[in-house]
Amino acid sequence: MDKIRILLADDHPILREGLRAVLETQPDFEVIAEAANGIEAVRQALTMQPDILLLDLEMPQLDGVETIRRLRQ
Repeated sequence: MDKIRILLADDHPILREGLRAVLETQPDFEVIAEAANGIEAVRQALTMQPDILLLDLEMPQLDGVETIRRLRQ
């Protein structure tokens, strides 16, 4: 079975590191990319095509809601 591919998007590096550490203890999960703001999250999501996007709603440059809007276009 293929792993579930995850993109982490949060402007706090320590939170991304912690989430990655927890998620990667699960054999079915793979963190494929990280983003520190909404613009990076959109770029990474379009490029990497993750199965799941774990997204902070309050990020610089582009908040989580607008990030989702752009990805749905």
